Amino acid sequence: MARAAAAQRTASATLGLTRDGDYRWTIPRQAAMRVPGVVFASEALLPALEGDQSLQQVVNVAALPGIVGASYAMPDIHWGYGFPIGGVAATDVDEGGVVSPGGVGFDISCGVRLMASAVSAAEVRGRIAELMEELYRRVPAGQGGGGIWRVTHRDLDNVLRQGARAAVAAGFGVDEDIVRCEDYGALTVDDLSGISDRALARGRGQLGSLGSGNHFLEVQEVEHVFDAKVAGAFGLSEGCVTVMVHSGSRGLGHQVCSDHVERMLKAMPTYGIQLPDRQLASTPARSPEGESYLTAMTASANFGRANRQVMSAAVRDAFGARLGDRDLRLVYDVSHNLAKIESHEVDGRRRTLCVHRKGATRALPAGHADLPEEFRSVGQPVLVPGSMGAFSYVLAGQPGGEAFHSTCHGSGRVMSRRQAMKQGDGRALIDRLRREGIHVATRSIRALPEEMPEAYKDVESVVATCEGAGLSRPIARLRPLGVLKG
Repeated sequence: MARAAAAQRTASATLGLTRDGDYRWTIPRQAAMRVPGVVFASEALLPALEGDQSLQQVVNVAALPGIVGASYAMPDIHWGYGFPIGGVAATDVDEGGVVSPGGVGFDISCGVRLMASAVSAAEVRGRIAELMEELYRRVPAGQGGGGIWRVTHRDLDNVLRQGARAAVAAGFGVDEDIVRCEDYGALTVDDLSGISDRALARGRGQLGSLGSGNHFLEVQEVEHVFDAKVAGAFGLSEGCVTVMVHSGSRGLGHQVCSDHVERMLKAMPTYGIQLPDRQLASTPARSPEGESYLTAMTASANFGRANRQVMSAAVRDAFGARLGDRDLRLVYDVSHNLAKIESHEVDGRRRTLCVHRKGATRALPAGHADLPEEFRSVGQPVLVPGSMGAFSYVLAGQPGGEAFHSTCHGSGRVMSRRQAMKQGDGRALIDRLRREGIHVATRSIRALPEEMPEAYKDVESVVATCEGAGLSRPIARLRPLGVLKG
């Protein structure tokens, strides 16, 4: 608490940060800012300025041409590339609003998928070691290639255009899955010219793989239900087993981001765009460069959704082999690194916006037209993983959410990977988590401390802040039983 109070004083003096609610802080317009900054955080979650420039990044984002409303930050905010992770910003595309690859990030369509099994938690706890061994064998993890689906050129083209639908059509899932994916598993793509040969080559061998870093596959138990009606609509009940998969577009998305950042940096002078940080490289969304990026980003998002869909098939096979249950039901699949063209009311009128969500999840409220019929009366499932060894949460979107129907995406780092590596030991961490009833399978014991629980904020505080700020509300809490890491 003392550290948080010191952070608040430092931030207030440097940026003029003021508290205007229990879970809301404002940075007034200054210098190049076109809109204010708004940070959703409790006092304890407010980032310190020393060593974490995420609040300064909120200020920088507020200088984007065409930005409307505010430069928003979720309670899991931490330092990222250009935008803070946990940043949300919308630009008016009809008034020169820009799109910025830094507002999406390098792992385009990084997101979370949750599946529910009919097998009891008691049975899984007794067989978790063999189940994690089977998942380790079937789901590639770690850096590099090694995907499940060895795609042809034609397969990859279909994936980039059709996303999870292409994976289901190839036998990696069932039609029912598509209904429970954001955007029904794919966004429309007509032109793939913005994806370089290098990006295609990097993605070709990675379809159906976790990757490394904070990506994971986790077997969980629904430990507590906060709202039985909504949880029932999501297919969740206390004591049931779930599988959460956190991954994205792998090397393909990373290369797409790199390619278009460089292209936009060269093009910015043409549009007279000057920004406080090169990492905010951007061009008008309705420019050739902006449209090329949006199309390539959308195709990358389709790849990310297909990637998680293919891994779902491997999860079902693993459960079938060890527990006799292949019929895991998809709860939902949602991205938290994306820029989408959406319609929102701002300043009393309907406007077409490019909404950047980087480390932030779309959280549509009940009644929203973009929801599938089965969720229309309860709101969108929001999937929020905790740190390794901590609870994860299922939330639901709230009416009137301030930040363009957005909420947190996880717990958020408080310690860099380098710091965590200095403080932790992989084998000791595995032993510690096993004593807590969590079986860890990893392909790199040495790198495991990067994801130690102490490297992250308290996810329960993050979720409570989102609820207090009116962004989303908790529906169910999930306890980890087994974790697969790269």
